[in-house]
Amino acid sequence: MKLKWITGGLGWMFAGPMGALLGYALGSLFSKANEQEKFQSHYQNMSQSAAQFEISLLILAAYVIKADGKVDKRELEYVRAQFNQMFGAQRAQESFKVFKHIINSKPVSLRQICLQIDKHVSHAQRLQLIHFLYGISMADGHIDAKEVEIIEKIGRYMYINAHDLGSIKAMFYKEPKQNYKILEIDSSASDAEVKKAFRKMAMKYHPDKLSDLSASQQKMGKQKFMKVQEAYEAIKNERGMS
Repeated sequence: MKLKWITGGLGWMFAGPMGALLGYALGSLFSKANEQEKFQSHYQNMSQSAAQFEISLLILAAYVIKADGKVDKRELEYVRAQFNQMFGAQRAQESFKVFKHIINSKPVSLRQICLQIDKHVSHAQRLQLIHFLYGISMADGHIDAKEVEIIEKIGRYMYINAHDLGSIKAMFYKEPKQNYKILEIDSSASDAEVKKAFRKMAMKYHPDKLSDLSASQQKMGKQKFMKVQEAYEAIKNERGMS
C-alpha cells in the first residue's frame, strides 16, 4: 500500500522503512481509502514535531514489546494507558489498533527505522522515546534482558550515548549507585561535582526541551525531570549536603 502524504513536511514518515510498516498496518486495518485518509488527517492538526514523535513512538514500541518473543498483556495495557494519557480515549483507541498491526507486520530493518527517526527527530525527543520504551520494558514487573538489549540498540542507532542510556535506564531499574547513574556521575564525585551534575542533567531533561510537542506529550518529559530531582535529593540526604 502506498501512502499519500506530502502535507506539512511530514512526507518522510510515510516513506522509506517507516512508510513500509505504516503502509502494511493501515492497509490491513482500513479497507477503504477514506478510512486511511481519516487516520492520516489527524496528523494535519498536529505540529510537525508532535506528529513525528507520535509515529516514532508507535513503531519503536512495537519492536520492544515483541523483543522477547511474546506480547505480554501487561505491556500492552501500559502502552494503551500511555496512549490514553497522550492522545485522549478516542484517538488512543485508533492508535492502539495501528500499533497492534505494526506488531504483527513483516520485519523491517530496525537500524534503518532508527536512522530515519534520528534524521528528523530532535535529541530531546529521542531521549523521551527511550524513556517511554524503558517504561514498557518494566510494565510486566521484571527486567527482560532481550528488551533491554533492543532498547540499547535503538539508542545506539539513534546516536544516543551510553551515559544518557544508562541515566534513563537507572530511572526504572533499581541497582547499586542508582541515583549517581541517573546524574551520570561516579559515587566518588565531590559535593561540588554532584551539584554541577544535577544542574547539567536538570537542563538536559527540562520539560521545556519538549516544548514543540503537544501538551500531553510534554507531560511525559516531566517524569525524567522529577527523577533527576529525586536522585539529587537522595544523594544530598545521604551525604548531609546543604
